[in-house]
Amino acid sequence: MSKAQFAQRRDGRVAAMQFLYAWSLNPPANLANDLVTFFEQCEGPRENYAFGEELIHGVITNLADLDARIKGLAHNWEFERIAKIDLAILRVAMFEMLYRKDIPPVVSINEAIDLSKQFSNADSKRFINGILDRLKDQLGRDARKAE
Repeated sequence: MSKAQFAQRRDGRVAAMQFLYAWSLNPPANLANDLVTFFEQCEGPRENYAFGEELIHGVITNLADLDARIKGLAHNWEFERIAKIDLAILRVAMFEMLYRKDIPPVVSINEAIDLSKQFSNADSKRFINGILDRLKDQLGRDARKAE
């Protein structure tokens, strides 16, 4: 993957996390319209965020499964007490790990930790890493390779 592609994926993850965070606080009446409004506020054309938009749709489509997995992996944490920003980061990373076999799980974990360092508090990276590491151990595939 080229540096430009890597940067575009990173921007897509940031956009997906930001949209899903806002979406968790105030779900839109019309997702398509809300996405248009959201991507108009992003730098560059919407096409640059195609990966992020895939993540958004994937997370929303698989939300029940993702949240059930988070509840099962978040030992000693009440789901309702998880910070909304951390939840958005977890949902994006878990979607990638479970449904995007072209992305090595360790890449998704590292990206999630980077997002938590940038957008959440200092303790979040350990919490997010712990949950994603438990999921990685359940996947039954090489965490360093895409399939």
